[in-house]
Formats: sequence, C-alpha cells, structure tokens
Amino acid sequence: RERHGLTALIGESPTVREVKALIRQVCQTDATTVLVYGETGTGKEVVARAIHYESTRTDGPFIPVDCTSIPTSLAESEFYGHEKGAFTDARTEHRGYFEQANGGTLFLDEIGDMSSDMQVRLLRTLEQRTIRRLGGSTEIPVDVRVVSATNRNLTEAISQGQFREDLYHRLNTFVIELPPLRQRPEDIPLLARHFLTRYRREIRKSADAFTTDALSVLQAHTYPGNVRELKNTVERALILCNSNRITPDHLVFAPSVTPPSAPPTQPSIPEKLTLQNTISRLPKSDLNLTTLETTAIREALRRSKDNRT
Repeated sequence: RERHGLTALIGESPTVREVKALIRQVCQTDATTVLVYGETGTGKEVVARAIHYESTRTDGPFIPVDCTSIPTSLAESEFYGHEKGAFTDARTEHRGYFEQANGGTLFLDEIGDMSSDMQVRLLRTLEQRTIRRLGGSTEIPVDVRVVSATNRNLTEAISQGQFREDLYHRLNTFVIELPPLRQRPEDIPLLARHFLTRYRREIRKSADAFTTDALSVLQAHTYPGNVRELKNTVERALILCNSNRITPDHLVFAPSVTPPSAPPTQPSIPEKLTLQNTISRLPKSDLNLTTLETTAIREALRRSKDNRT
C-alpha cells in the first residue's frame, strides 16, 4: 500500500486531487467495475494498483493484463485456463487470469482492443461471476474486481461496430478520467523531483536537484507521451549530468510522433521555412549539430516573439 496506494499518484493539481477522491470513493465498495480513461502514459495502471491496494482486496493478487499482447487464438486459454488434454499442447492443467486474480483485482489494459469473441465471454463472466476452463465442464466461481483501461473513445468504437455496447455499459459502472500532463503543468516539478530521487540511486549519480531554468524548460514542454515521457526525460538527464544539479543542457526531449492519419500541420504564420532561407541563416564556418540546433531554436523564438511555450 505504501508503494502502490494513493501515495503513488504524484501531484497536487485540482484534477489529481479529484482523481484521488474518486479512488477513495470506489475503494469503499468491494466489487464495482471501474473504467479508467486516459492518454498513453498518463498512469492508468498506477490508478488501477491504487484502487487495489487501498481497498479491502489489498491482500489478494493484482493481475495486470495487456489485451493487445494476447493472440486471439490463445485468449480463451489465457483468460479462462484449460484442462489437461483440452488441446494438443495442453499437457498440464492451467489456471487463467480470472482464477489467478481470485480474491483480488484483474486489470485489463487497452480493453478497447479486445477481440469481439472475448468481449462476449467477458460480459458473461462479469454477469455470472463464474468461469469454465477450456475443455472443462464445471462452472468455477470467481471473486474478482475488474478494472479496465483504454485510451480509445469507446462510444465511437461502438458506433463503428468495434466494441459491444452491452459490455461498455457493464464496464463503466464507475469511470475515472486521467488528465494529460499538459493540462496540469503545476505537477511537473513534483513529478520531476520524484523521478530524480528514484533514479539517482539506480544510476548512482550525485545530482539531487534541478536548476530553476531546467524546471522552467520541463514545464514548458507539452509531453505527448505524458508522465512516461517525463520519467524518461529525467532518467536521460541524469545519465548526461556529471554535476550536482540538472540544467537545461541535460534535458533532451524525444521527438514527437505524428500519427500517419493526421493531416500535415501548416505554419500559423505567413512565412514558411524553406530549405533556401534556412541555409542562408547558417554560419559559413564551424557548421555542426549544435549550431543547427541553436539556429533552429533562435528562429523559433523569433517567430513566436520569444514565447517559449
């Protein structure tokens, strides 16, 4: 509980306080299903673990399952188990995820990507609270709280025929929405210091603080990868830092990835950056990567009238 309970949710912004309040409320119940919405990297599994370890199920198992990593052909066996001899390679009895999580919590990550066949099976399990192993004939009762998570719009998936509406209504008994990190920049210094304390011991570095400028740079970034990206940025900065404080020079952000389906963005200013006018601004000597980066940053500042955000 000390490691994975509410203390694992770092932040004091109003949205984080609201999420913590919702977790406290749902932990007063024992079996209510919970649906956690949030972009990739916002900490959906952190919330699921907090629900488990702050509830009466804390002494039971917490079983996380990534629905996208299970091949369709193996899904039934993985979730419900199988009897010995149920199929060619079934040499021993196997307990599935539901039996493994009995008395505890089953966390279904990326539930929106679950196959349609498994959606039918899951709905029946949630309603009957029993399972039947593959190749078996006995109904086995299970006492499991299901916490599911997704970064997809499930109502949109329902309209496209990709997700069952009856399962959706069964899962979203209690909904928790996680805000992206860009909507709570006041939490970035707290998170950054938390990750610094965590990784300086593992990496064995002496850096124990950020400069004021470094924190300003961290807060100005938009973090498409959310908390996970911030964590990686701090870890990378620690590796690069050979002093007692992390400065802006140590902060290297991962390049943002634009989905293939997204339309190309157009500059919001009249002047477009062309290869020719870019080359014309470069120095005639000492051309290197640092010079290119400095030139690009200065040009960006000029265009935005020194608005770093």
